[in-house]
Amino acid sequence: MSKKVTMQQIADYLGVSKFVVSKALSGKDGVSPATKERVIQAASQLGYFAQRGAAARQEKPGQLPAGGSKPSVLVLMPNIRFQTKESVYWGRILDGISIRLEERGYGMVIISEHSIDGLLHVLNPNGLLGMIGVGEISTSLLLEVHRCGLPMVLIDHEDPLIPSDTVFVNNYDCMYKLTQYLIGIGHRDLLFAGNIRFSRSFFDRWNGFRGALETHGIPLRDDHLISLEGISGYSGQFVDWASRCRAEGKLPSAVVCANDSIAIDALQAFAELGLSVPGALSLCGFDDIEDAQRVRPALTTVHVPKLALGRKAVDRLLERVASPGEPHEKILISGEMVYRESSRDTNGRKRS
Repeated sequence: MSKKVTMQQIADYLGVSKFVVSKALSGKDGVSPATKERVIQAASQLGYFAQRGAAARQEKPGQLPAGGSKPSVLVLMPNIRFQTKESVYWGRILDGISIRLEERGYGMVIISEHSIDGLLHVLNPNGLLGMIGVGEISTSLLLEVHRCGLPMVLIDHEDPLIPSDTVFVNNYDCMYKLTQYLIGIGHRDLLFAGNIRFSRSFFDRWNGFRGALETHGIPLRDDHLISLEGISGYSGQFVDWASRCRAEGKLPSAVVCANDSIAIDALQAFAELGLSVPGALSLCGFDDIEDAQRVRPALTTVHVPKLALGRKAVDRLLERVASPGEPHEKILISGEMVYRESSRDTNGRKRS
């Protein structure tokens, strides 16, 4: 058995004091963000987090009770990037979690805090079975949950420093298939719209788009990516981009968006400029939110089984609690192509 990694070993590795390491790992003030990040990275590299989680799981948090009432599951969904119960995307994932927990007879505690202090104020690990994280969650918050010994499963997010099970839709393969469909109906000048630094899912979707271009021998150019800024309200950026492209005679035949909300903003912008979809160019989204079918023309997109993501996260958490020593898993759930009126082949025939 390998020797236990101590805070002193981490301190010696970094050339700092044990006091600094202790503060950084406990989330307390008095350590700069840069130093805290160095400590967390070193602790991860040395295997400190893995052993802490294993030790903590021998205690009360994260244990299936022998009898009596079952504990609740903490659902952490920080109120950032519109990650709320009212969201047409995140809200449906939360519904899936709630349905599965109710089927299994467990309670649910939803926390929307995005600061360590707020989380510590409400977190009582002794009454919790584990944690399911929904969407992007900061490393500091995940570290606090990990320190408490709670098993965790993350949905649509992963942290390179904190060991956990994760559940994603198969973003790469789905976007690859969507892009390949467009290429198959004649499109050769395609662009991807989205901020690929926004989330791991967006980055994987961009790579799926790139992969399809490379497979079909379409050279990747810098302008294949419409890099958007901010987290919402992209129509103005699309107006500027499309106006410039039209003036230069460089409008693409198809635009593939990182999600449906971006595609709907693009649809609004193109309408303002008198660019018809799919007449002037085809347009596709991703996620299949309810508005994707309501807009006109309805969006070609990828259906993400949002309820299934939530249910699968609950199942994986219960498996983790029952078998804490098993390797962590990254679970990919397949999405489905949804062909609607916003795309057509290059001969003008609509594909719906």
